[in-house]
Amino acid sequence: MKAVRQEHFSGCAVACVAFILKTNYRNALKSFDEGAERAKFRGFYCREIIQALERNGLKYFFKYVKRRKNHEYPTGTIIFIQKDSKHPAGHFLCNARSGWMDPWINFPKLSAKADFRKRLPGKPIYAILSI
Repeated sequence: MKAVRQEHFSGCAVACVAFILKTNYRNALKSFDEGAERAKFRGFYCREIIQALERNGLKYFFKYVKRRKNHEYPTGTIIFIQKDSKHPAGHFLCNARSGWMDPWINFPKLSAKADFRKRLPGKPIYAILSI
């Protein structure tokens, strides 16, 4: 499947949900409470992402990721990476067969582009996994 580009500054969670649902960003945004407002600046928490997925018939849970290297995640897992100089608010990415779907791979450029990368660009903090 094609990578989904985030259309709002804090819309990486929406793009990851769209990728899992195999839909576009705008349709996935409707699955979130106050979606457009929250995606502009504040972003979303793991529980809100799970609620959006559940509204579309999918069962997910989240967990804190312990420090260890080379951890493998199943396809369809959403990872939140820690805030750092590259991603000052943190960032959500989705695991796919072709790598990690990054909804804003060219950050900090303002015209976001989505693509796949081989490795996570930061330290994973939370994993949102399918039940």
